[in-house]
Order: sequence, then structure tokens, then C-alpha cells
Amino acid sequence: MSESELLPIFPLSNVVLFPRVKTPLHLFEPRYRQLARDVLQGARRIGMMVVRPEHVDEMPGDPPIFPIGCAGVITESHRLPDGRYNLVLLGEHRVRVAAEEPRIGSRLYRVARVIRLQDSYPEPERARVARLRAAITVDVAFLVRHAQPDRSRAFDPELFAGVDDETFVNAVANAFAFPAEEKQGLLEAEDVPQRYARLASALSFQRLELETTGGGRRHVH
Repeated sequence: MSESELLPIFPLSNVVLFPRVKTPLHLFEPRYRQLARDVLQGARRIGMMVVRPEHVDEMPGDPPIFPIGCAGVITESHRLPDGRYNLVLLGEHRVRVAAEEPRIGSRLYRVARVIRLQDSYPEPERARVARLRAAITVDVAFLVRHAQPDRSRAFDPELFAGVDDETFVNAVANAFAFPAEEKQGLLEAEDVPQRYARLASALSFQRLELETTGGGRRHVH
């Protein structure tokens, strides 16, 4: 049976957290200041969830969210004089929301029971992933050169030579400024090979768009 736990959740419309990747957060609403105070006194863990795009205008309330998100642990925190917080969250593993808990007492933020999801990596798929990783590396180098033509040496594939496959695909998915809904699709990939396939397709499309139009959007952070 899958492991479940209760997690405070932080719904955003434009941030997708991936396992093994760090993301900076700025918490300023009273309910999320309260969330930060509570989790920093406890397990330092938050469930990052993405608000469904058609409900972004409901952000001041409790908008519907995608059911799959990512649990993360706070690795750095700084409380500002006015009570806001700057945090760095490290993604741990994907989760699926089973049910939200009713608000109790003075708690302002949302809490959900979540089920941990595994990112499997079947041995027979590793050769295919190696080919996809090589294609992704070529496309990333091309897109970085296009976005930063004066820094053509900024991307060195050798920097990632020792990075394991899961960390690599999640880091690249995080680094490119895909629309949140597209990043959500990458997060929802059921295993590591599927995430590679989806990322390779997205990057290949961007490269083709640039090669055929000579312009287009620049998506590298």
C-alpha cells in the first residue's frame, strides 16, 4: 500500500516543483506566513501544488489544484522584518492529493492527505533514456546559444556528466520556462523514461520552431 501523510500545501499558478530540484519561494500572504512559521517549527516540509489555469483568478481563495504535486523540504529560510519569508525548497518526491483536511481552529492555510508516488526507472528502458538524454543535451546547448548568443560557452555538457538520469531530467525540466501547465505535464509523467520522452519532445519542438522561424520565444532561465 502506498505511503500517505498529511502535508501543508502551497498552491501556486506559475511554480512547479520537481524532485531533487531546489526552488526559491517568497511567502507574503498572512496564511502563508502562518504556514512558514508552522512548518519551520516542525518537519520543514510543504506540498507544492499547481492551480488549474482556468481557476487562476480564484487565487485569493481556495482554487482547484492539479491532484499531483511534489513534496519538498525547506533547506534555507529567512524571515524578513515585516514578517514575510524567503525560503528555498528542495523537491523530495511526487505526491497525489487524496483528500483535503477541513480547517481547524485558527489555521489559515490548506492541508491535504497525500500519497507518495514513485518515479520508477525500469532497467530495460535505460538504453532508450541514454539516447533521449543525448538528444536533450544537444537541444539544450542549441537553445542556450540562441537565448544567450554572447555567452556561447555558458552551457558545458560535461558539467552534467556525473549527474544521475533522474536529477538531470528534472533539473532541465525546471530550468526551461515552459508554461506551468506544460511543466505540470512533465511532473505527471509516470516514470523517468516517460518524463524524458516528454521533455525531449518539448525541447525538439522549441528547436524546430526557432530553426524554421528564426525567432520565437526564449525559454532558458
